[in-house]
Amino acid sequence: MNGLKYYIIAGEASGDLHGSLLVSALKQCDSNSQFRAWGGDLMQKQGVFLAKHIQELSIMGIIQVILNIFQIWRLFRFCFKDILAFNPDALILIDYSGFNLRVAEWASKKGIPVYYYISPQVWASRSRRVEKIRKHVRKLFVIFPFEKEFYKKKNIDVIYIGHPLEPKIRQWKKENPSGITENKIVLLPGSRKQEIERMLPLFCKISKHFPSYQFVVGASNSVPAQLYTICDNYKIKVEFQSTYPLLQNAKAALVTSGTATLETALFQVPQVVCYKTNFIFYWIARQIIQTPYISIVNILAQKKVVDELIQNNCNEQNLIQSLEKILTKEQASNVKNEYQKISETLLCENPALKAAQYIWEDLNK
Repeated sequence: MNGLKYYIIAGEASGDLHGSLLVSALKQCDSNSQFRAWGGDLMQKQGVFLAKHIQELSIMGIIQVILNIFQIWRLFRFCFKDILAFNPDALILIDYSGFNLRVAEWASKKGIPVYYYISPQVWASRSRRVEKIRKHVRKLFVIFPFEKEFYKKKNIDVIYIGHPLEPKIRQWKKENPSGITENKIVLLPGSRKQEIERMLPLFCKISKHFPSYQFVVGASNSVPAQLYTICDNYKIKVEFQSTYPLLQNAKAALVTSGTATLETALFQVPQVVCYKTNFIFYWIARQIIQTPYISIVNILAQKKVVDELIQNNCNEQNLIQSLEKILTKEQASNVKNEYQKISETLLCENPALKAAQYIWEDLNK
């Protein structure tokens, strides 16, 4: 059977990255594959037709969900109608659990095979979602070693493929040898509109206290460019789609919690992880989060490797202190040693191809 049709849903910049790698791998299995997706520029560059761009999907936090409830309802209605019109051989979901688990339930009832690539972080919060995965997902692919054991205890057979970022970044560094590390501090304020609006002004203020360093923002194409205009007031440079080149020669980074914390670690850049949200969403999150850390770096290490400044602790004074600490040679060296251990636990070869081969072979049975 050739020319299989895949419908992919990724709602965030990290999902777009993972989706682009998976599409490339699926094309290796079948050059006649057809794709339609919710994604971003990276998937589009792979020749995928975008039914929705991730710029339209940047809704986070309970307040935002309530305020945009009708928009979300319209997105679901569009999604279901669009999937039926495309009539895919398989639906592939990438993270984005609040939306995707609902789509998984709908699709499985319609008889559409559902594959979940990049497991929702049910081990961190709301573990009852495991039942939805068990009932509606044909096969789940996990990227962290501890996830396999977690699902095993829940009697769910998963496929551990390794983290797609590890071989990607390893290859990127091989092809782009590092030059002399500059006095550069990289600011990664997130890929969602609300994250950037909340974190970037604070990050910019920090630059005033470190005049001997050059601050640069690694900007996301998934949000409007005007979100970064505040940087002009601080004479901070903004670079789009340049996260890897920036991290390659950085002394340190301030990072909004998310996939970027792992990317920063894999580039061996000492970092401070930051996160701030509205009070109501934070209070709810505190009730349901089951891990002692929020950054995947500390979760993987099972101890505090990098400072996590959350909510009220995420302020100018604490940020200055944490940044000063990781700019010292001794602390930077300690952090990098821990990063190396994390990298070794994630060492793998072409996770996207492993998942693609399984999906293609499973559909061809």
